[in-house]
Amino acid sequence: MANDTGLIVSVSGIRGIVGEGLIPETATAFAASLATHTGGGRIVLSRDGRPSGLMLRHAALAGLLAGGCEVVDLGVAPTPTCGLAVRRLAAAGGIQITASHNPAPWNGLKLFGPSGMVLTATEGGKIRDLFESRGFRRASWQDVGTATECRQAAEWHRDRVLELVEKQTIQARGLRTFVDANGGAGGPLGESLLRALGCVCVCHACDADGRFQHEPEPVLENLREIGPLVAQHRADIGFVLDPDADRLALIDEMGRYVGEELTLALAVQFRLQQQRGPVVLNMSTSRLSEDLAKEQGCSCYRAAVGEANVVEQMREVGAVIGGEGNGGVIDPRVGWVRDPFIGMGLVLNLMADTGKKLSQLVAELPGYCIIKDKYTVARDRLPNLFAALVQRWPDAAVNRVDGLRLDWADRWVHVRPSNTEPIVRVIAEAPRADEAKTLCHQVGELLRT
Repeated sequence: MANDTGLIVSVSGIRGIVGEGLIPETATAFAASLATHTGGGRIVLSRDGRPSGLMLRHAALAGLLAGGCEVVDLGVAPTPTCGLAVRRLAAAGGIQITASHNPAPWNGLKLFGPSGMVLTATEGGKIRDLFESRGFRRASWQDVGTATECRQAAEWHRDRVLELVEKQTIQARGLRTFVDANGGAGGPLGESLLRALGCVCVCHACDADGRFQHEPEPVLENLREIGPLVAQHRADIGFVLDPDADRLALIDEMGRYVGEELTLALAVQFRLQQQRGPVVLNMSTSRLSEDLAKEQGCSCYRAAVGEANVVEQMREVGAVIGGEGNGGVIDPRVGWVRDPFIGMGLVLNLMADTGKKLSQLVAELPGYCIIKDKYTVARDRLPNLFAALVQRWPDAAVNRVDGLRLDWADRWVHVRPSNTEPIVRVIAEAPRADEAKTLCHQVGELLRT
C-alpha cells in the first residue's frame, strides 16, 4: 500500500518516484531490513538500466554492509538473472533495483529469497514489518560486510537456456529476429542469446542505459511504432522486453502485435512437447495455456495473481512450466522467476521444429479475447458483491482463491480487489470480444449498484 510519502510498500518490495517517495535513506532502510531478516549472509545485488539505479545501488549497499552481509554485485542485469545468481551462488537472498514496467521517474527494490524466487507474502511481510519498525541489525566495526563484483551472471543465464533448447535445430533454421529492449537491462543478454542460437539479431535500444524510447510496459498501445520496424527489417519474429526483462511480448513477421498472453501459450505448447507435466497459471491468465495442457493430457492449476503465488503452486505440484499472462514464462529448470530468455528459446524452438511462421502458429491456437476493466469499490462491500455475482450466475464454477472467479465451458470472469488502490479489477475472456465485453459490463452493473 502507498504511504503518505507516495512510497508503495508491499510484501515483494518498494516502489516510488525517485526524489519524492523513494529517496536514498528509504533504500538503505529497506536493504537493512533484508540484512536483518537473513542475519547477514550472502546477498546478490543488481539493477536495471534506469539512471537512478546507480544512486540506489549505493544506498542499498550501505544498508546491506551495515547489516554484515557479503554482497555480490552483478551490476546491470535482468531480474531473472538475479534470481538465477541467488541459486547459483547459494545466497541468502537478493535485491533487484527496478520499477519493472513503471515510467521513467520511478524505481524500487524487489526482494528474493534463498531459492531465487520473489519473496512469498509471509516472508515479505516480515521484512515489511522490520522496515516499518526500523528494528535493524547493526554489525560492529569488525563485522561490517564485504562487497565483490560478479559480471558472469548473464553468461550463466545464457548458457543455461542454451542447454535447455534444441540449439542445432534453431541454428539450422537461420531465423531473423528483432529485439526491442527499450534501454532496459535485457538487451545485451537477449542479443547474446539470439546470436548463440544462430539467429540474425536486429537490435533496437539494446544498450542497457535506461533511456526509454517509448512507454516501458510492452503492451499494444506502447508498441505501435515497433511493429512496423519488425516487418521493415524482414524479421521472422519480434521480441519486446520491459525494463527489468521479466516480461516478453511478441510481434509476428508482418509487424502485428501478438501480445504477452500468447508468449506463455506458445512456450507451454513447446515445453509440453519436450516433457509432459503439470502447468500452473494465475487466475487472470488466458485459458489458452490451459487448453494446450489438456490437449497433452496434463493437469493445469490456477494460483492467485502474483509471481510468488504462481511459483509456490508450481513447487507444490511439481510443474514443468508456469507463468502469468503478462508475458511471464517461468521454467523451473532455469529459475523461479518470470524469464523472457527461456521464453525466447522455447518459442524459437517451436518455430524451428515445425517450420512454421509465427503468424501460422498463432492462427492455429484456440481463439479467445480478453477484456480488462476496473471499478472504484470500497473493500468492505466486496463480500456482498461477490455473493450477488454468484447468485447472478448459479451455473458457473466458483473459485475464491483470489477474489472471485466464475468459469463456464468456454469463458470466464475474474473479479479481484487491487492490492494498492481502492479499485476492483474485472477481467473476462470469451471466444469473441463482444462476449467478453458483455461479461465485464454485467459485472460492472452489479458493482455499481
